[in-house]
Amino acid sequence: MWCLNEDILFMIFEELNKNNRKSLHSCLLVNRTWCITVIPILWKNPGQSHITEYLKNKLFDVIFLHLSEESKNTLKIQGINNHLINKYQFPSFNYINFWKYLDLGFLEEVISSNEIENSIVPIVKNEILRLFINRNIKFIHLGITSGFNYQLHVIPGAEYCFSELETFYCHAEIDQSILEGLARICKSIKKFTLDVYHYTDGSGIIKLIEEQKKLNNVSFIKHPYSRNNKFIDDNNKSIKLYTTINRESFHKSLEESLIDHADTVQYLEMCWLPVTRILSRLVNLISLDIRPYFTYTKYESENVALPLISPLKILKVYKVPRNFLTNIIGNTTGNLTEIWLHYDGIDSKILFQAISHNCPNLRYLQLSLINNINSFIPELEGLLNNCQLLNELIIYVENIIFDKFQWDKLFIILAKSSPINLFKFKFYTFWMCGLNDIKLFLDNWENENSISLEICYSYNFEERLEDLLKDYKANGVIKKYCYSLSNLNIMTNPFTYE
Repeated sequence: MWCLNEDILFMIFEELNKNNRKSLHSCLLVNRTWCITVIPILWKNPGQSHITEYLKNKLFDVIFLHLSEESKNTLKIQGINNHLINKYQFPSFNYINFWKYLDLGFLEEVISSNEIENSIVPIVKNEILRLFINRNIKFIHLGITSGFNYQLHVIPGAEYCFSELETFYCHAEIDQSILEGLARICKSIKKFTLDVYHYTDGSGIIKLIEEQKKLNNVSFIKHPYSRNNKFIDDNNKSIKLYTTINRESFHKSLEESLIDHADTVQYLEMCWLPVTRILSRLVNLISLDIRPYFTYTKYESENVALPLISPLKILKVYKVPRNFLTNIIGNTTGNLTEIWLHYDGIDSKILFQAISHNCPNLRYLQLSLINNINSFIPELEGLLNNCQLLNELIIYVENIIFDKFQWDKLFIILAKSSPINLFKFKFYTFWMCGLNDIKLFLDNWENENSISLEICYSYNFEERLEDLLKDYKANGVIKKYCYSLSNLNIMTNPFTYE
């Protein structure tokens, strides 16, 4: 049997881990070489996939077996009599040393999966943190969730552990002294994600951002599952209710903290409209994603200004004012290749003209319509004529009222006016479009390329759809197709957090 070089094996297994993680488990049983190559990959990020409570409990046991004798004795003194404390058999591998993504929220879930008395949970957490933070591990990711109050930076080995962090995630309301301590250690973060719904003075956050040397990807998000509008302590008491004024001040400070990184930031996501002219400073910005969960009554048009020569290629916007959207598209310099729009359909003519005139290199367009859902159809033909490089179109329609959306008019325009490269279509809708409308589209298709078609819907399944699509695939109009019944909640917001 021929053998693969271990380095080549490692690269193959890394690809499997990205695309087919489950298949890696069978590789453990092939031989010793395969086993020792796969183990570090599987244990690099145990929280990568959703796992059951049963598996979390088993993972806790594995972690517990790695505790030092000193830690076990500490737990015994505190009266903790776990059945694993008296086991002296160390695991076959030091799995903890393979761990590269330290997600403290996931670790919290693993600890909570075990039945431990509330009074001793902090003691167990402390010993487990000391196990992970040492001079033998270098993490590349650190995630800190709300409510975490351990001073990570003072644990022995922290300076070594976190010296090469590449990605970082935290909630804004955590103890700022923790972030100030990390700022003295971490200088190499490239991807920085901050949930900004709750916040304090932000001094630690600002310091941590400012200290980075290669900041490339910044996300200021409001996670969909964050609590409402105040931070609640462990006793369920409201600590503080923040006003729009100090929230805007906080957002302004965050924007200003990016000024020193103007040359390196290429990806920016924000959950508010800019309150400063930070966009004009980001001379290498490639991707801009704005989903304004927070809105302010005053909107300054100069805050939309981009650098004179903007390399912006990807624009994602969710329910932003029309003038903001048209201004920012107008300020691009023809480099946009992807646009994701979730908008209310008002002033579609002005918006589509802005895209047509300023985006000759557009290749991907996603439209998500919530109101005035037919307003864009008359304007689509002009866009198709001007954006000749367009090769993929996704349309999501919240047509809650049955048959309100004019599929027939849309399909005729697409069939007659699609540029030569546009043959990939995805349609997401509450109500399944009629078979006659789909047939109209396919019968009038004039492009020489066969269609790649995906239809996703929530109601009104047509049993004859499969037969219809098969027929058009057989005669060459369709290259491939896919249709599915979608969960309504998922469809409601095609702009999902990763």
